[in-house]
Amino acid sequence: MIRVVIHGAAGRMGQRLVALTSENDKLQLVGAVERSAHEQLGTDVGLLAGVGTLGVALTDTLPTDADVVIDFAAGGVTQKTIASCVASNTSLVIGTTSLTDEDHAAIDEAGKSIAILQAPNMSLGVNLLFALAAQVAKQLGDDYDIEIVESHHRFKVDAPSGTALGIAQAICNATGKDINEDVVHGRQGDEVARKRGEIGMHALRLGDQIGRHTVSFGTLGEELQLTHLATSRDVFVHGALKAAQWLADKPHGRYGMPDVLGLNA
Repeated sequence: MIRVVIHGAAGRMGQRLVALTSENDKLQLVGAVERSAHEQLGTDVGLLAGVGTLGVALTDTLPTDADVVIDFAAGGVTQKTIASCVASNTSLVIGTTSLTDEDHAAIDEAGKSIAILQAPNMSLGVNLLFALAAQVAKQLGDDYDIEIVESHHRFKVDAPSGTALGIAQAICNATGKDINEDVVHGRQGDEVARKRGEIGMHALRLGDQIGRHTVSFGTLGEELQLTHLATSRDVFVHGALKAAQWLADKPHGRYGMPDVLGLNA
């Protein structure tokens, strides 16, 4: 059995991670963690997740006897989580979005001593979309305009989504573009004609939309679209649990979902 700790266990994603971990005969939930001021500390996390008593209380401290920590915590605590996992030599799966350059530097450094996997989106389908978008962009070249549109629920606080940025980064890696210079976020004004080679980025916030991402490639006479639609948050949970199982016996290093899917083989 792979011993798993869920960080951010009382959140929407965390509760589903708890629920589906409890149903997985290859995983054992040994810890559930939240911020120190959380009002549900001490509560059995199974009750929070709606699956009955699991014998694991919500705490504010990461256990040191786990094989893998799955981190979906919010609030800018990623670097603290990384440091704790390095100290206890515990593998770490990071699904938290809105990471900073400093967070990514910490992930790179941690990869020198532990197995650490980070992805802007844990969906297996989305990670295949990254690879396909990169391949299409490389094959079609700058004769085809590229636009990325993402849509999420009205409560999402960051924009664009980490997944949309992941699509853009995959395209940039494949085509030699710079995500900070070649991506245009929205358009407004009288002089906003598209420039050759730029990547358009647009964010929609609609009702309870879980997540829709479309990347369009268009030229004079035709258009190609690649779309991923998430209809349940469980798709991200299944991906994270698959990543945790894959990572548990890997040597130190920084990994991504393409490694889990065998796309880097």
